Amino acid sequence: MSIICETFFKGVKVKRLDDEANSVNVYNKPVVVQLEYDPKGMLVKITEESEQKEFIVSKGSEFARVGKKGILFKLPTESLLLTFASDEDSNQFTDAVMKIKSASVSSVFSFYRCLQNQQHMMADFTRTSAYQKAILDNPIDFSGKVILDVGAGSGILSFFAQQSGAKRVYAVEACNSMAVHASKLVAANNVDDVIKVLSGKIEEIQLPEAELVDVIISETMGNMLLNERMLETLIHARKFLKPGGKMFPSRGELYVAPFTDEALYMEQFNEAKFWAKQDFGGVNLSSLRNPAMTEYFSHPIVDTIDINICTAKTQRHIIDFQTAHETDLHRIEIPLEFHMLKSGTVHGLAFWWEVALIGSNVTVMLSTAPTLEYPRANWEQVRCLLSEPIFAKEGQLLTGRVLMVANAKESYDVTITVQIEGTNTVSTNTLDLSSPIYRSESSAETFFSSSPIYRSE
Repeated sequence: MSIICETFFKGVKVKRLDDEANSVNVYNKPVVVQLEYDPKGMLVKITEESEQKEFIVSKGSEFARVGKKGILFKLPTESLLLTFASDEDSNQFTDAVMKIKSASVSSVFSFYRCLQNQQHMMADFTRTSAYQKAILDNPIDFSGKVILDVGAGSGILSFFAQQSGAKRVYAVEACNSMAVHASKLVAANNVDDVIKVLSGKIEEIQLPEAELVDVIISETMGNMLLNERMLETLIHARKFLKPGGKMFPSRGELYVAPFTDEALYMEQFNEAKFWAKQDFGGVNLSSLRNPAMTEYFSHPIVDTIDINICTAKTQRHIIDFQTAHETDLHRIEIPLEFHMLKSGTVHGLAFWWEVALIGSNVTVMLSTAPTLEYPRANWEQVRCLLSEPIFAKEGQLLTGRVLMVANAKESYDVTITVQIEGTNTVSTNTLDLSSPIYRSESSAETFFSSSPIYRSE
């Protein structure tokens, strides 16, 4: 769908309001707010390097005028007050968002409603067998217990729980058509006395008789662990968990390391060079070269890497699913400090993850690390390029941060910043995790599906 129009509003002050209506400036100066049409409604974008923001305004959005120049938005992750530079700007912005009608929303659920895509995930032997091992090898956690399967899909994890002796399994699936399929499988396998399929989002359903569960099971990981924002659903499901109950997975770990890869960098650079042409059929395209560079380098790269391209030891960011709050995943900041193990050009940061399925008897680690043997994980690794690479020498200290800000596309805006300590050499880039480039054939074929490895601790 082409964009019907886009409008820019300059000099907008942005404040964040807490639950007590106290406000704090999000940016230390007025910013530019971009408004453009989106299939879901109206997209509001702020592209400041320090913190990008992006959200959809639709018919169900909560917003109100504040004074002559202000508009207050109550978003799922925060409340923002936008104060425009003039009455005219404020009125124009308000008129645009007030005209928004509800549109059909395509979401991650649309992908998972297809049996073909469920097949990709189920046939992913190492992924499926990791959960099977964690559930069947920990009968003490499942036998005679009440289980909640979040995002059940076909219900395969629910079947494993039933096989491990569960008294009752609630299989919650947001996509109604897939819930119907799961119910058919349950009935056909004569386990409908144990497995109860519930159609609806975990945020909206109620368990029969307000029952609490002993264990939550779910497979809700995405690229860079957090893409698709389904882990928030897993955390939300804790409202149904008994005190001391278990979660499979129990924690997630996101790993990051600087890497060097001239070939990958030049691939993206050369793609953008097309827009440097000064005579393309008599048209000078060069005025769009810089926007093209920004666009091409805003796409994370998903593929399998050689660990030897990493120029320093990894850093790790841990999320404990049993204690984290949903809002902890709305804005994640990871400070970086790498001691360079070898000299070279740092072209960006590489990411991979693992989750721990911690049972009373056995712990299974599900990993997408590049150091593992085949079969490879189809989640694979994710690389975020710097549009301006920097050279670092062996022994130098590379510092910076990774800032992940949740957006309305069920994903994150990822801003990476690296600097050579003690110098003015610094580089930063912002990427859209919802719009990756799948560089390897296996990734492109399955897109969301995955083939992880498990190892027992």
